[in-house]
Amino acid sequence: MTVDDVKYWLWLNMVFGTGNHRIWEIISLYRTAENAYAALTDRESVVSLNEKEMKNAAEIPLSNAESFVFSCKKRGIGVIAYTDPEYPKQLEHIYNPPSVLYYKGNISCLQTKLTVTAVGTRKATAYSLKAAKEICSELSARGAVIISGFAMGVDLACSMAAAEIGRPTVCVMGCGVDVDYPKQNFAYRDPILAAGGVFVSEFPPGTPPISPNFPKRNRILAALGRAVVVFEAGTRSGSLITANLAAGQGRDVLCLPPADIFSEAFVGNIKLLRDGAIPMYSASDVIDCITFRKKQYAPEAMPKRAAEPAAEKTLTADEMTEMMKVLNGISDEPPHTKHEIRKAQLPDNLSEQQRKIAEALENGPLHADELASLLEIDTGELMTELTELEIFGTVRSLPGKMYELIR
Repeated sequence: MTVDDVKYWLWLNMVFGTGNHRIWEIISLYRTAENAYAALTDRESVVSLNEKEMKNAAEIPLSNAESFVFSCKKRGIGVIAYTDPEYPKQLEHIYNPPSVLYYKGNISCLQTKLTVTAVGTRKATAYSLKAAKEICSELSARGAVIISGFAMGVDLACSMAAAEIGRPTVCVMGCGVDVDYPKQNFAYRDPILAAGGVFVSEFPPGTPPISPNFPKRNRILAALGRAVVVFEAGTRSGSLITANLAAGQGRDVLCLPPADIFSEAFVGNIKLLRDGAIPMYSASDVIDCITFRKKQYAPEAMPKRAAEPAAEKTLTADEMTEMMKVLNGISDEPPHTKHEIRKAQLPDNLSEQQRKIAEALENGPLHADELASLLEIDTGELMTELTELEIFGTVRSLPGKMYELIR
């Protein structure tokens, strides 16, 4: 992709913010990033923007985006957008795919069909670390590309198992790819890059590792692997979020059987296995899963990219009206048609979306699909929020994808 193409995508990120789903609402209307730029900088634009968005669109020149791309290139940081041929196909069809990715290293290693996301706790037991090293080393030797979050513990063990035998590994960051985080892992960057690996992030270079970035990062981490393997997860482990996201995206989730069923360190493993995760005893278990289901993930079996216009398709006047209602926040439906929502005493640290989910559960348990329909949010996004609410101790999951509020 040329700078002329990517600069429009980058400009949209500058206007709306990294990872903002509003970018996709705009693209669904204007089809291309260039068209969206032209429309949003037109004084007669019919799209309703909030005050901050209007200010950004008016004050951020396209040259800022173009200069930023060149600045990244000078520093050895690549920038690709959703429509770039090198954009990972695994991300094309997830909820709110990253519209721009920054990378340092060999991004082409993600083009293989055999990718495995490996996750686990930072303070792992010797048993889990040994399993992570041996299984990931064998997976790498058999052609798999290991994907991790580059944290201490299991993540690092999995990535280095690949790098130590000269195989590429992918590290998905919750900060800029140029930020040395975590500090303890700085010495491992060069060996990973030398083995053909890559560091990837949707966050621009220089972005610090603040806590809200990591749940956003996890949707990418989950999606890049054709399967997700969990080596160790405690009660409040972030690995559970990644595993739930992966399951919601149609990936197989495999889990290392616990070394001790009475240990708090393996509470998450037990939960995942009870919920249907596949027990993992060797690298062959992982490869068999991917091989068995490879047709489901084949690019030719997937629908067209959201950013590409359908052949000979134009919006009718009615369709345009409905689209504008979505963009402008207008709805003909009453706000709550299925359940009467009453106020609840909830933790102060919940996001607005999490608070809405908890309030919807005030009148009793609901199925995940019913929650998604009631709140009009994507199922993948809902599962992320529900998992975080479970970790916070606000809701609990029940059999059959039912969820209830913990009172």
